[in-house]
Formats: sequence, structure tokens, C-alpha cells
Amino acid sequence: MRPESPVCPALVAWGNAWLAGHVGLDEAADHVEVVGGPAVAGEVPLRKYLANLRVGGLRELRLALPAPGDPLGLSGPASFNSAAIDAGQAVIAVLDDGNLGLVPVPDHRGSSYAGVRLEVHESGPVRHDLPSLAEAERDLSDAIRSATEALTSVEGPAQDRPELGGRGGELAPGYPPRAHRVSTLATRLAAVLHLADDRGLTSGQIAARGAALRELDRAVRRALVAAHHAIFEPLRNH
Repeated sequence: MRPESPVCPALVAWGNAWLAGHVGLDEAADHVEVVGGPAVAGEVPLRKYLANLRVGGLRELRLALPAPGDPLGLSGPASFNSAAIDAGQAVIAVLDDGNLGLVPVPDHRGSSYAGVRLEVHESGPVRHDLPSLAEAERDLSDAIRSATEALTSVEGPAQDRPELGGRGGELAPGYPPRAHRVSTLATRLAAVLHLADDRGLTSGQIAARGAALRELDRAVRRALVAAHHAIFEPLRNH
């Protein structure tokens, strides 16, 4: 499963909108399957699995966007962390009596079927050191400014410098406007990071650009996590 795939962000955004009463279960599951194809958790269709989780005390879905050396959103156990880092993403289902981790992998059943299978793991407790939406937006702005300053000093072929563009990052109904704005910007930046390459640069320029892009990637992932959790943020602050 490619890290830039929107399966886990879509599941968290639309799943939380469903849990908060802004959309129905069918609508939420349909949006997840639009971006990832038919989805199952274990061997159970996604919408049935979510309905069963809610009966079992599902309270919210949380997004993890880890990278090697930065297990953002993860709190173990090691087997879940490893699978999530390999996938570049995961969902943590927060239940009354514990948490479950969902990691997407390609699901191919024959030549004409392509969907997503969510492997189910045990998950540790919710991490409380993740940034708020305001913190993440500020950090993202700082990272954009720092990266711009660093990259303007790197001379390279003009065609190797992708422009900020593209669409994506849309959240579900019920999210605050600020979360929509942050998610859209972070998603567009993630696309730029994916397109960047080092052709035509010297080793020193590659090192300088790599450091700048790593810091920007870290801020982008934190901004996306914060935006996808923001639907419940006002409730936690009261």
C-alpha cells in the first residue's frame, strides 16, 4: 500500500463524521471505497465491520502517518508499529475496552478484483503528545518558510522543481473550516514531496534539499493527523 494512498485518511475522516452523526454509515463506507476500492477488515465488509465495532463501543478513529524513525500516532505493540510503518499509514479504532489498529494492504482476489484489506492488530493506548490543529498549522507554516529559504539556495534544473498544485485533502461534513484548510494544504504539499527528485543536483545540493524536505514531510504528516482529529477537538477542550 503506497503511503500517499488516501485510504486511512478517508476512513478516519468519514468514519468520525459518521460517529459524530454528520453522515450515515453507508455514505462513510462509500467514500472510503471510492478512494481505495472495495474494502474489508479481516474477512468482513468494511461497513459491517464498522457497525460491529460501534456495537462494541467504538468512540472515534485516529490517524497514524508514521515514517521510519518517526512513529507518528503509534503506541505499539511492535508488530502493529512495524506493519503501519511499512504501509506509511494506519487507523486506530478507539473502543471502550481497548484499541485496535487497522493497516491497509492491497487485496487482490482474481484478475478483475482490486481493493483494500485492513489487517487488524492490537493497538496501544491513544497518544496524547500529538499536536493540536493550531499547533500543527503553525508548525506547517514555519516548515514551509524554512523549506522555501533552503530550496531557493539550491540551484538545479527548473523542471525538477514541482509547483504547489493539485487537489485533495477534503475532509467530511462536520469538520471545522480550519481543519479543511490545513488538510488541503498538507495534502498538496505531500504531492509535491512525492514528485521531488534529485536529478541534476550535486551531492551537496542533494543533502541540503533532503534535509529541508524531511522537515517539511514531518510537518505535513503532523498537520494531516491534527486535521483528521479536529472533529472531536472542541469536545476535548471543554
